[in-house]
Amino acid sequence: MAGGITVPRREIRFRTSRASGPGGQNVNKVETRVEALWNLEASALPPAIKARLRVALRKRLAEDGTIRVVCQHHRSQSRNREAAVERLRVIVAAALRPRPTRRPTKPTGASRLRRLEEKRQRSDVKKGRREKDWD
Repeated sequence: MAGGITVPRREIRFRTSRASGPGGQNVNKVETRVEALWNLEASALPPAIKARLRVALRKRLAEDGTIRVVCQHHRSQSRNREAAVERLRVIVAAALRPRPTRRPTKPTGASRLRRLEEKRQRSDVKKGRREKDWD
């Protein structure tokens, strides 16, 4: 993962349930859907990394600081478990990747002129809609 930071496997909890979709009798009998739950707040990661993850993953975090990843794509529980762990790894790695700083830019001269011309045209259209004084 980014900078050698990994999600420790022992910190991930798994919940299983029956998956939806095609699969015949297997769907009705076997719990192949896997939820991987990782509590960021209880993790052994350094506080600075936790803070970065908290900001980057704020929309994915539950109130208790848990990230939930669900996988039910495969027909076996073990493959879904591996896919969920891999997806969690990708999410955390993307959150830790440094973002490029935005360099402010100015509009070009031509784009400024176009904008002003469009404003003039719009103004003329609105002037044409006004009530005319026929007296």
